[in-house]
Amino acid sequence: MSKLNAARMQDYVLLLRLDKPIGILLLMWPTLWGLWMAAEGLPPLPVLLIFVAGLVLMRSAGCAINDYADRNIDLHVERTRNRPLTSGRITSKEALLLAAGLAVVALLITLPLGWPVILMSIPAAFLAGSYPFTKRFCPMPQAYLGIAFGFAIPMAYVAVQGSVPLEGWLIFIANVFWTVAYDTEYALVDKPDDLKLNIKTAAITLGRYDIAGIMTCYAVCLLLWAWVACELGFGGFFWAAWLVAIAIAVYHFTLIRNRDRAKCFKAFLHNNWFGGALFSGLVLQFHGPVASGFGRALNGF
Repeated sequence: MSKLNAARMQDYVLLLRLDKPIGILLLMWPTLWGLWMAAEGLPPLPVLLIFVAGLVLMRSAGCAINDYADRNIDLHVERTRNRPLTSGRITSKEALLLAAGLAVVALLITLPLGWPVILMSIPAAFLAGSYPFTKRFCPMPQAYLGIAFGFAIPMAYVAVQGSVPLEGWLIFIANVFWTVAYDTEYALVDKPDDLKLNIKTAAITLGRYDIAGIMTCYAVCLLLWAWVACELGFGGFFWAAWLVAIAIAVYHFTLIRNRDRAKCFKAFLHNNWFGGALFSGLVLQFHGPVASGFGRALNGF
């Protein structure tokens, strides 16, 4: 491969944020929550693989759309002015074609899951593609992102059970609050630039109550999880993981309370452990079904 082609491929990697897997992880955790809850353990392996591949494709497509939507704004933000699209190394047309291609592939791989899931994937794609534009008019675009990132939860229930019970919707809402929490931490990093550019974010809308708002969102998320766990009779292993998630949220407060931009970004990245802690609780809760479920998953091929 020539140096020119290698540089070109690197720009595509940067455009799709494949060098920064935190976005994939933050999208993966609610997807895995939904799949494990719906299957009460390890879901059928083909379903698991399709959902994981789909979330990677849609996250990548969303990054391309985001950079297209923000191509003029990113020029004025210190953290983003050297992105491939903003700097002109990739054209707007290329970014749109790449995003469309990834979205089509994501839609095609859902075909084995049946029409109910296929039909749900259409609004999911719309939410992912339209989110970047909400920063122009929505005072809380983080909530819109939470809906987009959590849409895999009801999709997982439909794929596994054929419908979405109450606990599925409660976990979906919990994910919305979690997303508002961590993406507001992220917004605190760019708050000075966003104020100058008149970009709307929860960090700006909440004003001096931004830290209180973030911690309230963590609390609501965890309380919704507690509600579900009580209703379903979860045992000690899940509650231990739930307490770990509380400790992580408290740690995030110690990072963000002074609004230091570097520490706010550290807190944002650390949310991977928050989502992972809750997922580990589900794995431990359904440990018995996982063992036998693995055989069922293999039979799904």
